[in-house]
Amino acid sequence: MTQLNNPKIIRAWTWYDWANSVYSLSITTAIFPIYYNNITSANGTDQVKLLGHTFTNSALYSYSLSVSFLIVAFLSPLLSGIADYKGNKKSFMKFFCLLGSLSCAALFFFDDISNLALGITAFILASVGWAGSIVFYNAFLPEIATPDRQDKVSARGFALGYIGSSLLLIFNLLMIMQPQWFGLSGAGVASRISFLMTGVWWFLFAMYTFKYLPDKTSIKNDDEKIMMHGFNELKRVLQQLKTISNLKIFLFSFFFYNMGVQTVMYVASLFGAKELKLQADELIITVLIIQFVAIAGAYLFAWLSSRIGNILSLIVSIVVWLCICWAAYYITTSYQFFALAFMVGMVMGGIQSLSRSTYSKMLPQTQDHASYFSFYDVCDKVGLVLGTIAYGYIEELTGSMRNSILVLMIFFAVGLFSLLRIRNFKIVAG
Repeated sequence: MTQLNNPKIIRAWTWYDWANSVYSLSITTAIFPIYYNNITSANGTDQVKLLGHTFTNSALYSYSLSVSFLIVAFLSPLLSGIADYKGNKKSFMKFFCLLGSLSCAALFFFDDISNLALGITAFILASVGWAGSIVFYNAFLPEIATPDRQDKVSARGFALGYIGSSLLLIFNLLMIMQPQWFGLSGAGVASRISFLMTGVWWFLFAMYTFKYLPDKTSIKNDDEKIMMHGFNELKRVLQQLKTISNLKIFLFSFFFYNMGVQTVMYVASLFGAKELKLQADELIITVLIIQFVAIAGAYLFAWLSSRIGNILSLIVSIVVWLCICWAAYYITTSYQFFALAFMVGMVMGGIQSLSRSTYSKMLPQTQDHASYFSFYDVCDKVGLVLGTIAYGYIEELTGSMRNSILVLMIFFAVGLFSLLRIRNFKIVAG
């Protein structure tokens, strides 16, 4: 049995946020989207061809994310059921960490539009590795911290992630903006090296996490029919979820509001580049604003949850997200975009951290943490699949990303009204 609130284990767990968040920032938010847009627009058009089809470059980017998270949504419930039965969550987490970090490094070889297939494949596999490892990472939270500590532990993880990823981003940006200082021929080569460094950072710092996280948890039995036991675990958890009203409502709400949050995170840079015609340095400033403000935001909402409870804190956050989407539809200048980035940072860390700890607190007494968190992850990934597909499709249909913003507002509104149905708002107060 893992000792709860063990400082060394908690420190190791939060350190994985430090390790993997460089992927979220450099690959999905800051450097790769800008690099991808430049590579795929180099011939003077935003139309690209892949597998015999022609796509708008930003729509192909959205669809690639959809494919990667659809893969994870399919795999994670099965693997989580097996992990709970075998007690080997850390082994699965290691596998996906290795897949993701190596795929990030492989993006180094995406140097031209002729290598688009390689770039998209590595991008998809990096996304699969990151999302897959997070399933098992999140499942450790209720096994290492008591409910009264989970908000703060979760917020600490996100804060470390924002700090670590920002440090690497600043170094990479210096390399990209001043390549001659590093003996490099240009920003393109520097960008590709930053993808390599992201993979190395992720892998190396994750070793600290894997050293101290327990190897075996929630062991039930070893059996030759392990695949069937994985499915049986999922079936049993699904039946239990149907009987827990508040948890069921929360998952439904999370599915929709998180669809909006994640889609915004993944397409914000492309929105600034295509709709507002922002330059690379302006986009980078935006990302840095979001990152550093998000550190304060994660702790702010952890404090708020201790005062008014998790559910009401999440409601406040969603209302702010609705205001952000409404404002994004009308903005026209870089300064308005910067102001919006400040607001996004303030609620981004808070809503992610609180969502994870709220779900953890609402779980029944169980050893099947990976299986329960697989349902959480399925809601996350399937929602992101639908969100990115809707965003890309609306853009292709109407020719403007602004119209896609209106769809995101619908997602947030559905999540908000669903969350209001939860009985006893302070049921998961910190």
